[in-house]
Amino acid sequence: MTHPATPDSPLADTVLDRLTNVYGAAADPVRAAEAAAYMKHVAPFLGLRTPERRALSRSVLKGTARPDEADCTAVALRCWELPEREYHYFAVDYLRRWVGRCSSHFLPVVRHLLVTVPWWDTVDTLAAHVVGPLAAADPALVSVMDEWIEDDNLWIARTALLHQLRYKGATDTERLFRYCLRQSDHTDFFIRKAIGWSLREYAKTDPDAVRDFVDGARDRLAPLSVREALKNI
Repeated sequence: MTHPATPDSPLADTVLDRLTNVYGAAADPVRAAEAAAYMKHVAPFLGLRTPERRALSRSVLKGTARPDEADCTAVALRCWELPEREYHYFAVDYLRRWVGRCSSHFLPVVRHLLVTVPWWDTVDTLAAHVVGPLAAADPALVSVMDEWIEDDNLWIARTALLHQLRYKGATDTERLFRYCLRQSDHTDFFIRKAIGWSLREYAKTDPDAVRDFVDGARDRLAPLSVREALKNI
């Protein structure tokens, strides 16, 4: 997969300059080491607690313009080039806020983020709050989700499983259940957990449908998936 091109963006120039100065000045090496250990050393950390980080982010973005898709692309890709995980979190929060400014052409950028330094902490928010809205806005992306559920990369498959997580009554239940069955024999914890989580979330909307599906597919679903799916029913 080719690396998406980073467009020129004066807005991104401003944001990244402010961001690296503000985040860098607040770094805490002790908390950074603790955070890196907790997150299995997927990336180095600056050591910013979430409430503090988000307050700093608000100061970074104060007075900045609404981005267009090129700005979102530039901010996200440039944040992802920085090693510390908090910069990735900033990008995820930024995209979550401004996904409505992006078209279906933005999906390859998101895929790059999903497979670059991948772990649940970034993948899950991108799946539910960026990929999900993009797919909801453009029905043509449904076929892309059908490709992603078949992907050998577990984070792409997990994203396909979770992209409808916030859809509630708009959930395509046939697709949700089909995706769960397609990956039901996957041996990885993160896929089995995602199956259960996607079902548990939809059970808040239609518990009977989830219960019936699990009852009919219990011999194919991992025990972890079943427990998660039925946890609140």
